[in-house]
Amino acid sequence: MDGVHDMGGMDGFGEVVPEANEPPFHAAWEGRVLALQRAMSYAGAWHIDMSRAAQEQLPPQTYLSVSYYKRWELAMETNLIERGLAGADEIAAGHALREGKPLKRKLTRDIV
Repeated sequence: MDGVHDMGGMDGFGEVVPEANEPPFHAAWEGRVLALQRAMSYAGAWHIDMSRAAQEQLPPQTYLSVSYYKRWELAMETNLIERGLAGADEIAAGHALREGKPLKRKLTRDIV
């Protein structure tokens, strides 16, 4: 692979300097993105490789200009649309516009 997502061997991005006392999430929405990703994976909607592939399909400028969790969010939107679980119009609206589709499994609080 030689895409923008494959930065392990790429020069020119500068030193990675960890933030002192960095919190797990910089904003509440980041935690929700992780939780939704985990829930959809458990439900059998998609798996981690599908999420990674969706991130790798982001345009290079987008991939490099958004945060880690924003990439996860954009990949989740792609997976929702590609699997017919949500439409682009629903994502834009921020709520369901049609009846939902059943998933293979349901993540309930007793499991978490």
